[in-house]
Amino acid sequence: ARGHMIRALMIINNFGKPRLLKFFTQTAEVRQQQIICELFNVLRTRSERACSFVDGGAWFGPGTRVVYRQYATLYFAVAIDASESELGVLDLIQVLVESLDQRFKSACELDLVFKTDEVHWLVDEIFVGGMVVETNMQDILDAVQYNDELVRQESDLSSASASLQAAAASIQAASRQSPTLEAVRTQLMSTLGFLP
Repeated sequence: ARGHMIRALMIINNFGKPRLLKFFTQTAEVRQQQIICELFNVLRTRSERACSFVDGGAWFGPGTRVVYRQYATLYFAVAIDASESELGVLDLIQVLVESLDQRFKSACELDLVFKTDEVHWLVDEIFVGGMVVETNMQDILDAVQYNDELVRQESDLSSASASLQAAAASIQAASRQSPTLEAVRTQLMSTLGFLP
């Protein structure tokens, strides 16, 4: 656990259900669930005027704190060690929320539920191995957009590969039925969409 400034990122709804969990130190799933339950019980009973920091020692060890902010129905909580600034983490939470809002055009809890991969891509642009690696919202969004393009290109390649495999199968079938070169060429052109 040494060297990690960020111990965990937790997004929890107002019923205590985790919507995103990233623990950057090895933590058993049962323990993660226990932490979420206990932390939620602390956060939901705090006054709106209370500061946005709570002692995290019971969950993450001595000297740790949990910095949080509530937005609508979601609590964004970040567990940090003594080397990290609480105010800096509040700003980081704001960057995360604004990035999600930009990405999903006014993000809501359903985006976290149904667009999990995209949310993780975005979070992974900010945090790597418990370290903050990016805080510029435009750079974060550009990186996620680039990832989208890579996924789209991979999908296009998969479609092209499937078309070529279908064409090869058609050629084999055509060559068995009518082994003339012209019949094979016609079948290939038809399969690839060059002939009606």
